[in-house]
Amino acid sequence: MLSNLHSLHFLCVPFRLKDLKEEGKIIIITAPSGAGKTTLVRRLLTLCPELEFSISACTRKPRAGEIDGQDYYFYSEEKFRHLLEENAFVEWEMVYAGKYYGTLRSELQRIWLEHRVPLVDIDVQGSIAIKTHYPKSSLSVFIKPPSIDVLRERLIKRGTEGLESLEERISKATYELTFASQFDSVHINDDLEETTQELLKVVKDFLAK
Repeated sequence: MLSNLHSLHFLCVPFRLKDLKEEGKIIIITAPSGAGKTTLVRRLLTLCPELEFSISACTRKPRAGEIDGQDYYFYSEEKFRHLLEENAFVEWEMVYAGKYYGTLRSELQRIWLEHRVPLVDIDVQGSIAIKTHYPKSSLSVFIKPPSIDVLRERLIKRGTEGLESLEERISKATYELTFASQFDSVHINDDLEETTQELLKVVKDFLAK
């Protein structure tokens, strides 16, 4: 697998952001749960040193092994609300009562000032919100499963979902798929190697502009 990844590295060549001030380019990737987005994001980060993972902020408690400032910025609800009042987020949403998630402006600026490109891995609504803020400087990518049936099989194989939560995820995925046409690039993740190559090509072309 590593040899395959290295053989694809030529698709992402080094570049410099022109006239970098406060903002540069952004790569936005979204997908329904189970479509393989996380694996593809990890591959992109490995193959493209120009990219840096944009760390989201949230108000939930850290899970086992998660590190503040590496996996998420973990804030109290009070702190998150204070940042909302200061317009500190490019996008945010309350997923459940008292459970907030968002993308900090300061996080994007931190990455831009390092002459790198933020790779934002968020849900569909958040992706559309960021695209609205940065319509010309962002590339929005939607990863689709081959079908809802395949998506169901993948989620079942994970073994992390009960019947009720499985159906909730399937229902949400079905709804999220209706937004695919609003994204710049749509990829069906049927073959991981093929999808990786497609995604790298699209990212490379965008960064070279």
